[in-house]
Amino acid sequence: MSIAELEIDRAVYTHPAAQLSEGRKILLFAVMAFGQFMALLDIQIVAASLNSIQAGLLAGPDEIAWVQTAYLMAEIVMIPLSGFLSQAISTRWLFALSAGLFTLSSLACGTAWNIESMIVFRAIQGFVGGAMIPTVFATGFSIFSGPRQAMIPAILGIVSTLAPTLGPTVGGWITDASSWRWLFFMNVVPGVLITILVPILGKIDEAKPSMLRRIDWLHLLGLAVFLGAFQYVLEEGPRHEWFSDVGVASAAWLSLVGGVVFFERAFFSTGPIVELTPFRNPTFALACVLNFVTGFGLYAATYLVPIFLGRVRGYSSLDIGTTVFVSGCFMFFGAPIAARLSNLIDQRYVIAAGFTLFALGLYLLSGVSSVWGFDELFLPQGVRGFAVLLCIVPATSLSLSTVPQHQLKSASGLFNLCRNLGGAVGIALVTTWLQDFSRVHVLRLSEGMSSSREHAEAALTSLTNLITSAGITDPALAQLTAQGEMTRIIAREALTLAFDDVFKLMALLFVFALVLVPFCRKPAPLPVAA
Repeated sequence: MSIAELEIDRAVYTHPAAQLSEGRKILLFAVMAFGQFMALLDIQIVAASLNSIQAGLLAGPDEIAWVQTAYLMAEIVMIPLSGFLSQAISTRWLFALSAGLFTLSSLACGTAWNIESMIVFRAIQGFVGGAMIPTVFATGFSIFSGPRQAMIPAILGIVSTLAPTLGPTVGGWITDASSWRWLFFMNVVPGVLITILVPILGKIDEAKPSMLRRIDWLHLLGLAVFLGAFQYVLEEGPRHEWFSDVGVASAAWLSLVGGVVFFERAFFSTGPIVELTPFRNPTFALACVLNFVTGFGLYAATYLVPIFLGRVRGYSSLDIGTTVFVSGCFMFFGAPIAARLSNLIDQRYVIAAGFTLFALGLYLLSGVSSVWGFDELFLPQGVRGFAVLLCIVPATSLSLSTVPQHQLKSASGLFNLCRNLGGAVGIALVTTWLQDFSRVHVLRLSEGMSSSREHAEAALTSLTNLITSAGITDPALAQLTAQGEMTRIIAREALTLAFDDVFKLMALLFVFALVLVPFCRKPAPLPVAA
């Protein structure tokens, strides 16, 4: 679609929300944004409390991982599906239904009696909550115009980045202060309010219930199998040596078959569940790729820093939350700057600056050592946190402001899906890299100690003497303890070197992604129906 056709499409599109006052529009958007925050917060809120949940439900180590996996598998299926549903039953009723079911499933999670019930309730929670994520983006771009529309990516960018970052901190604090069950009970009151307020505040668009009578069920099945199985592979692959595990290999085949069915139906079905037509717009497609890379860096870095602080430094959940909160603060302060710059200068320059700063923040992290703490991590986290919104805000504007109004809901779902997929791929890859690089560095450090045997033996003797002076008088036990401590130190330093390698690779990814930025076309200012 040409720019002229796009202008006509947006100029003539009459939106029911146009009848709402500005105050009601702002309140409606704020309520919906808070619902999105709840859905995103619950992705990571259990991360710091899995041990408590495992103990409370008498679950095994492999079973407890499904508390996260089930949520993510279900959520990633709903995100692209939400565009179809919001057209069929209208945005306000989809959002209200999503918020209401999210509230009920949260209550069910809090009352779970065993691990099986928890996994089922978490899957339902992720599926129904996933509808709230892209719906807010489409609504913001539909009901606002001018400067207020320009602030939508900044506001939702903060929500999208801050919620997963705060999740482990909030979860750890609630579990320490009360019980892990309150991780879910805390959603009940705000969930009820959102469910009531959204329908009351006004109509956003018209429903098209006739769409429900022509659902392509094969397309829906292909979508669910393709994305659900793919998410399972990404979640479980690093823990089970990827395709050497029968379950992971089977899921990969299912994802491949589901993907073939999904794309065949998307191209040839008369009523596809997910429309891929927005990808015909080159700028939208490139913005989605950049959003994928941003999701990779955002979620992977948010995952890696707490892992480093827990496994290398031995920090508690509260100490980890305090340390990683720095990036969240810089995200908050960077949002209005990103929004302002996106209005003043070419958005491609803003994206280029964001990706450059994000690469710099990751490169600064690549110098991490086993003694780094809050002070040493402050600058790298600050640079990375500030850069996130410089990546997300202009990319969102470039993508959603260049598609026609009737494709906005589908485009929003696809755009958000790309960031979530980027995060899933990123976490899976960095976990695998961390394991592989750690093994390599353990071998290299062991070889180094073998080649400098005298120094190694001297260090072991000094450590043994130190342990003896601490109260262990049995020479054999003291030497065995010293050997164990030496092994632990080697493993710690090898893991730290592995973190260095992973952060360098991630920095290179952002540098390479800069090549795509010049190919994005700057969108012309488009009129939006008042």
